[in-house]
Parts: sequence; C-alpha cells; structure tokens
Amino acid sequence: MLYDYLIIGAGLFGATFAYLAHKQGKRCLVIDKRPYPGGNLYCEEIEGINVHKYGAHIFHTSDKKVWEFVNSIVPFNRYTNCPVAKAPDGKLYNLPFNMNTFYQMWGVKTPAEAQMKLEEQRKDAVEKMQAAGVSRPRNLEEQALTLIGKDIYEQLIKGYTEKQWGRKCTDLPDFIIRRLPVRLTFDNNYFNDNYQGIPIGGYNKLIDGLLDGIEVITNTDFFNDRHHWESVADKIVFTGKIDEFYDYRFGKLEYRTVYFDTKVLDESNHQGNAVVNYTSAEIPFTRIIEHKHFEMFGEAVYKNPKTVISKEYSTEWADGMEPFYPVNDDRNQKIYAQYKDLADKESNVIFGGRLAEYKYYDMAPIIAKVFTLF
Repeated sequence: MLYDYLIIGAGLFGATFAYLAHKQGKRCLVIDKRPYPGGNLYCEEIEGINVHKYGAHIFHTSDKKVWEFVNSIVPFNRYTNCPVAKAPDGKLYNLPFNMNTFYQMWGVKTPAEAQMKLEEQRKDAVEKMQAAGVSRPRNLEEQALTLIGKDIYEQLIKGYTEKQWGRKCTDLPDFIIRRLPVRLTFDNNYFNDNYQGIPIGGYNKLIDGLLDGIEVITNTDFFNDRHHWESVADKIVFTGKIDEFYDYRFGKLEYRTVYFDTKVLDESNHQGNAVVNYTSAEIPFTRIIEHKHFEMFGEAVYKNPKTVISKEYSTEWADGMEPFYPVNDDRNQKIYAQYKDLADKESNVIFGGRLAEYKYYDMAPIIAKVFTLF
C-alpha cells in the first residue's frame, strides 16, 4: 500500500486527523471533491475581507487542550459572538436572552422584575396547556412557551425557527428547544465557554497549517473511482455522507441546507455587528452576516471603505446541494442507526464528522473527537 491512511474529506475532522497521523510518521493522502481544502470552514478573500463562504464559523471551547492546539497552528483573535435579532415588531433585541433582551422587551430593569415577568408568562402557557388536557409539551411551540413565554417566543423564536427548519413549530419535536439559555445578567456573550475567537487571517490558515507537509488532492470524488481509492491505503478515514458510503441501502438521510446571497457594498460598516438574525416569517432569509466584523475591530472597520455581507436562506436539501444540518427526527434516526450498525463492524474504516456521524458538530468537539483516536 502507498499510504497508511486515505482521508476522504479535507474539512476540520479530516485535516486534524491527517495532522496528528502525520506527526506519528504515518503516510497520509487527503482527497476532497471541492476545488479547495477546508470543507465548510473555507474562506474566500473579497476586498481584503475573509468571507466565510459556508456561513459564520465562530470557534469556542472550554477545553484548554483544544484551544492550545488550534493556537499552536495559528493565533486566534478575541472575537466575541454577540448577535442581534431584528424582530417582527421592528425592534432590535440582544441575544442570547438576557437582561438586555428583557429590558428591550418589557422595560424591566432588575433580575427580580425579569424573573417575575418570565414566571407570569410561563404560568400562562402551562395553564393553557392544562386547560386543553395536555400535561407536557408535545412540540417545539409548547416547549418554548413553557420555557420563555409568549412574547419572546412570538418575537424572537417562532418565525426564525420555522424558516430554519421549513416546518411549523407545532410540527417540530420539543427536544430541539428543550434547553433555552436564559440569563438574568446584562451579558450579550452568546457562548459560556472560556475561549472563543477567529483565526487571525481566516480559517484557511488553520486548515493550511494542519495539512502542511501532507499530500492533498482536490477536485477528486472518492465515489467516481471507489475501487482505485480503496486500494491505495491500509485504512480509510471517511468524513462524507454515511448513507452514500453504503450506497443508500437503507434509504437516504435528510438534511437542511443553506444558500448564501453575498454582496460587496460601498460602505465601511453596514450593520455594526457580525451577525443579525431576522426573526420575522415575512423576511425570507434567516440572518445577515457582515464578515469584516469577525476580524476587524474598532477603527480598523473604517480603514476598509467596503464591506461584504451574506444573506442566509435555509431550505430543504436535495441531491446536488450541500448538506448542512441533519434532520434528527425519528425516521432519520432509525435509518442512521442501521448505517451506524454497519460502520461499527468496519475494521479498516474510521467514520468521523457531521456527515459521517449524522450529527451537528461545533468545531471544538470535532477536534476533541479526533484526539480520542490518538
């Protein structure tokens, strides 16, 4: 065999695996069907701005080992994710739900006042369910109402969630929103992790650093010549769709996908924030990303007279589209369980990442998962 490992997919899982295997002296070949490595982390430079081509990626973790690892490849900046939501009532609200949100929604100024308002709205939702003979939430809408109440649900959750999933909240399972972060502090930091940031110079620098010294072939689809690729290495690391690996024998898994309308604007600062969610059902896109705010802060924003924005549209996935989010309903989980049973019996194939494990992953847990393999 020419190689110890054939790694199919040059995204974060594949690149991290290749890096660690290479450090152990293993011969690795990485192939990817896209024209560039990086998977969904790939950034395209436009007007001097690193544009997150496949949507906003914000690295965050409390795992010191993972944080030190990525910073050993490329230093990260101090970006802090503080999204804003534009609601159907036309107002802007801070996210996640915190004292700023509650002040903007109700005018409450103390944690005690906010707690009283939340309890009042939760109680009303529970009483309405009980009056209808319902003892526990049966869907996402009922779950959200009992967790956060009518006002925030209708202004900040309902429209956004229905756009994101393409289904009514009453048709979505309650577990999707079983935990809603509610903070009784004036804290707009979306993540609770100890560390967060963006690679200085963009994510391509992280991927290039991980793949340094490793043979990479792009524009190459494993399935176009599967027999050949299976013959070049002792073991395979597969990060693609697990159902495709097994020729869809139990049926196709479903996904949601996202497409992006990206524009260059002749202004230095369009929305004043990297992420603004649009929660109205009447607005077709879910959010606008202004990419320069990931890496330019303060006066540096105005040194570049142009900016780049991307409107995100969530839609049903079909063949030929990029699969983004697994649809974790009962039907798909049953299908995936059958594929996983086959995967668990493989001795020379390692499955990893969001497509191979049919699981939504943040970036840090992907790296931590690869660590466990070494």
